[in-house]
Amino acid sequence: MKRVAVCALLIYAVFFPFLFKDYWLYVAIIGLYYAILATSWSMLAGQVGIISFAHAAFAGVGAYTSAILVIRLQVPIPLSIIAGSCAAAVFGLGIGALTLRMRGAYLALTTLAFSEIFRIFLTAEYELTRGSYGLRVPLIFNGDKRVCYFIGLILLIFTIGSLFLVLRSKLGLFLLAMREDEDGAATRGVNTTYYRLIAFVITSAFAGLAGGFYAHVIGLVSPRMTMIGEMGLILAMSVFGGIESLLGSALGAMVLQVLTEYLRAFAEWRLAIFGALVLLTLRFIPQGILPWLVDLVDQVWSGKPKVMRSGQR
Repeated sequence: MKRVAVCALLIYAVFFPFLFKDYWLYVAIIGLYYAILATSWSMLAGQVGIISFAHAAFAGVGAYTSAILVIRLQVPIPLSIIAGSCAAAVFGLGIGALTLRMRGAYLALTTLAFSEIFRIFLTAEYELTRGSYGLRVPLIFNGDKRVCYFIGLILLIFTIGSLFLVLRSKLGLFLLAMREDEDGAATRGVNTTYYRLIAFVITSAFAGLAGGFYAHVIGLVSPRMTMIGEMGLILAMSVFGGIESLLGSALGAMVLQVLTEYLRAFAEWRLAIFGALVLLTLRFIPQGILPWLVDLVDQVWSGKPKVMRSGQR
């Protein structure tokens, strides 16, 4: 049943640009950006157990790196996006090396501090980043929305596929063992800090990839994309879709992005509404909306109740 749901979603995604006009196509492109961020963050939080609040900042690293390379050095946009992803991975390596020996609230607060320091740097460093005004960035493929949509869709499929392969590898087995019992894994010879760092670098690279893509679709990068509210939105999307499900997090991002458009009249109250949605999700369907829907359809189809397994993707 899960494979049927995946195929149905993929077919719908391919035909989406031919069914909807420019406005909703633009909303879907932004949704794809958030879907890459939510998927990579759910890999970190849901599969490894690392709660980081620096993911939006890593997207900012990718976006600003790509923008500056194109503007100052005339680097081709695809290469600059890849360079942005690499820069985010390097930042992830540095931040991870400093913080990943910490646990719980200490780790979360340290990554939050990095995020705020980076946002302040972007705002204060006017010569390089034009401060709060942000940088005007050349558009990829002249901003053709249909082409941008398919580029975003390919990047999302690449992200989910890559993370899925990581979880199915020997590295993935170590990560899952650490999530279930980190001390137990360490006593059996698993270098937990090393493997946590690898996971942190990988997910940071995907955040940077999303940021570079976002910069050349929107045509503007500013410190706003690294604000704590953006991180809260990524968290809400992951939890709503299913924090232990890569595909669920991507779907959660797309659904909440569409919901954001309908809630524009509520301005900043949207975050409060999303917060309430996260609380309701955690209370009634902690596995997230997609695993819950797949399980529900499976039960109706087979006529038998099914118990959701922990760690199900």
